[in-house]
Amino acid sequence: MKTEAGEEHALRKDALGLTSIVFLVIATNGPLTALVGAVPVSIAMGNGAGVPGSFIIAGAVYLLFSVGYAAMSRHVRNAGAFYAYIAAGLGRPAGVGGAFLALLAYNAIQLACYAMVGFFLSQWLHDHVGAAVPWWLSAAGTALVVHYFGYRNVEFSGRFLCLLMLCEIAIILIFDAAVVLNGGGPKGFPLASFAPSIVLTSGFGPSLVFVIGSYMGFETTAIYSEEAKNPLKTIPRATYAAITLIMVLYAVSVWMIIAAYGPEAALVQAEKDPGNMWFAMTSRLVGAWAADAMGMLMITSLLAALISFHNTISRYFFSLAREGIIWSALARTHAVQQTPFVASIVQTVSGLAFIVACGLGGVDPLQGLLPWSSVVASVGIVAVQGFASLAVVGFFWKNGRGVSLWQRTIAPAMASVGLFLCLWQIMVHVDLLSGSKSIWSELVPWATLGVGAAGAGFAVWLRSARPTLYNRLGRLLNEV
Repeated sequence: MKTEAGEEHALRKDALGLTSIVFLVIATNGPLTALVGAVPVSIAMGNGAGVPGSFIIAGAVYLLFSVGYAAMSRHVRNAGAFYAYIAAGLGRPAGVGGAFLALLAYNAIQLACYAMVGFFLSQWLHDHVGAAVPWWLSAAGTALVVHYFGYRNVEFSGRFLCLLMLCEIAIILIFDAAVVLNGGGPKGFPLASFAPSIVLTSGFGPSLVFVIGSYMGFETTAIYSEEAKNPLKTIPRATYAAITLIMVLYAVSVWMIIAAYGPEAALVQAEKDPGNMWFAMTSRLVGAWAADAMGMLMITSLLAALISFHNTISRYFFSLAREGIIWSALARTHAVQQTPFVASIVQTVSGLAFIVACGLGGVDPLQGLLPWSSVVASVGIVAVQGFASLAVVGFFWKNGRGVSLWQRTIAPAMASVGLFLCLWQIMVHVDLLSGSKSIWSELVPWATLGVGAAGAGFAVWLRSARPTLYNRLGRLLNEV
């Protein structure tokens, strides 16, 4: 289907291989952002030395999820990913509700990343150039860079993100190697970090609030299914590889930082000065140059995450517009780059407007914008993941399509239970994310879920008011 400008409602085919997709997923997670930003807080407010074990348990839940997710990916290929999966397995209203919730959550996490990159970039400019730049101007400038990568073809973005991820993972591995060569810390390499008696304490739930966020973004594998080479094999392999790599990298690296300090000292450091926990030990074991490099790569880590989230959101817009749920112009792709450039423009403009409004309104990036965006993102994404896992069971319920009982029912059912338990822990401990114990902070998670309910209600309205459009949703899901 061509538009008047000669553009097609189609993305670039055979553009991404296994490695590129895996790196796109890892970029979304932002390893340094998670390790430097979230891990010290998780240690301080969660189960202390047991955080590495929390990463293993969360990774196991997501590996269970990936079993059914990968099986379903062979039958559903759509840039809307979770939307397409939930619609195919639980019905169109649930799918549209999941799409609305996912869009809200991904936009929220993108705003959280803009708050962080704005703060750290302005701080870097002040320390190294002597320029006093407001955080929101730094964030706005970053948004324009992100937009450029969103406009360019996905192969270009993939290569750039691969380069950033290699540098980011390299500095993490250098730190890990330095701890190993140093013989660990005062108590060597304490295996207590993986002991159930240490991991499964009262702090396990609070630790999950931060640990689960480190796995966000593996949906990227399915989002790029229309652009992947040999998607029937690439998407399942990329999903397993990404989750396994994230789990091992995070669990081992967090174990190394705890070993370097010693379990008791690590807890004290995390409570006293979480922001410098990694930088101080890196400087001591490797050198000041490594700490400086880690600080710079922290900024590029956020840039990589923003580029990946931008691609994710624009493809959600593209998928929903292609099906007629939202403004149809968002489904237009560039004639040369074959990217959803209209959706990308709309996303950038709306993001810039919000960033500038927050800046001019005096909103603090780390104490105002970041916490509330994180609450919305965590609740929204984990809820959508839980429903997507249930959708796998629903999709194969009447027709097993040659898929084993383990893949189509047992594993996804176990994953959904685990994910909804994680969602409950996030909602119970929402004050840890928001930094507030007010009634309003307790209402935000429910309001977030309400957006999903509103999306489902909108689909029900479409069924009666615009039945042709409603019926067309399933047709497009089967075509792509």
